[in-house]
Amino acid sequence: MRAAFGEEDYWLARLSDSGADYATLDSMAVTGGRVVVETTQALRRDRLPAVISQFHRGDLEIVRSESWSPVLDGRAHSEVSGEVRGAPASLTGTGELGPASPGSEIRFTVSVQVDIPLVGGKLEDLIGSQLAALISAEQRFTTLWIAQHA
Repeated sequence: MRAAFGEEDYWLARLSDSGADYATLDSMAVTGGRVVVETTQALRRDRLPAVISQFHRGDLEIVRSESWSPVLDGRAHSEVSGEVRGAPASLTGTGELGPASPGSEIRFTVSVQVDIPLVGGKLEDLIGSQLAALISAEQRFTTLWIAQHA
């Protein structure tokens, strides 16, 4: 499963399947078994919930970095970070890919921070729930990708 993260075709297909209005693979480096990928995913302003479009003008662009370690003792670890361009919103997280019965599983822990007085918490909850749905969709995509390309 970890090998997919080192394939450009995987990332392009994952971005294409993300539900974003546009998405780009900004950079990808595979060095010594470590994979570092930077992406941009965007939603057009007309698709944003009213509470977000109230505080953010224009399309919502999320620039994200994801790195994966080489597999050691059957596990690979990930670090994820991201920010919303032009907005006081960011995310950080970690992930682990490891064996499960049957196959493998990925677990992520992600924190979202929105620095807007009075409504930041509400926006964090909204973005957090959307982020959880995105990560679940990416995990389903990865499982399907691996099954089709094994």
